[in-house]
This record gives sequence, C-alpha cells and structure tokens, in this order.
Amino acid sequence: MKTTIMALLAALVLAPISIAGGAPENDFKALFPKHWQVSKDFTLAVAEAMPADSYDFKPNPQEMTFGELMIHIAQSNSEAFARVAATKELEPPSGKDKQTAIKFLSDSFDKCAKDFAVTTPEQLNKMFDIPQGRHATGLEVLWWAFTDTAHHRGQAEVYLRVKNITPPHYRF
Repeated sequence: MKTTIMALLAALVLAPISIAGGAPENDFKALFPKHWQVSKDFTLAVAEAMPADSYDFKPNPQEMTFGELMIHIAQSNSEAFARVAATKELEPPSGKDKQTAIKFLSDSFDKCAKDFAVTTPEQLNKMFDIPQGRHATGLEVLWWAFTDTAHHRGQAEVYLRVKNITPPHYRF
C-alpha cells in the first residue's frame, strides 16, 4: 500500500515535467503538433469527400447540416485554443457552403497550431472554468478539442455513408 501511494505521489510530482519539457517521447508540446496536422489533413479529406450540393444535407431534423458540422468543428477548436493561449478566436463565416466551410476549417486548424506553438507550460497547467461548473487544465481543454474533433469527424463520416459515399481511410 505504501509503495502504491509513493508511486502515485511520484507520478503527480513528475507529471508537469512532461508538459514542461521532459523526455521527447513523452513531451506533449513535441507530440501534439504532429497529431494535430494529421487531424487537420484527415478532417479536410472528410470535408472534401462530401459533394458541394450536399453541404445542406442532414440525416434527420435534429442534426446539423454537413456544412454546419464542419463550421462547428472549426469554431469549437478556435474557441478552445484561443482560450488556452489567451488569443482571439476566429470569427465564424456567415456561409456554410463547401468552399466557405473548408476554408474556415483549414484556417482554424492553422490558427490553432499557431496558438499551440506559443502556449506556455504555465498555460497548459492553468485551470479553466468549463461547462457544468467544472474545471480543467489548459492541457485538458486542448485534449477535449482534439477528441471533440474526432467525435464530430466520425459523425461526418456517417453523413457520407448515408449518402453512399465511402469516407477517406482512417489516418493516425
């Protein structure tokens, strides 16, 4: 029991080191940009796969249209990264057509990458208020954005399949 407690305490003490510049294979600041770029490329491939005339498609009335979903991904990312980096989020476009949505998606991924590059270890460790009265570190906010993108990209792939379009192959 004492060994387990000591191991947990050591992990808690050493955890910030991986954020602040630990071993490269465990350094979030070193790993994240690579995976963010893969997420960008994959998300844009999914967005490109839907024909322009189907950007107003939604599988049922409760869902967002495909175009709204693409804008939502971009806006959510922009908000999360700007919050952690203390920058200004991108202004969402008025249109939801294919050309507008893909440009906004691309711009958002690029701005998020720039925001991440200037985010300090202190900002990654800072606590932020999040919905439902909860709190999360900056790192957790960015991790949420990454997983939220994957969630909505998966939703978009279902939209493609409903239209009998084979989504792009998964990338990692």
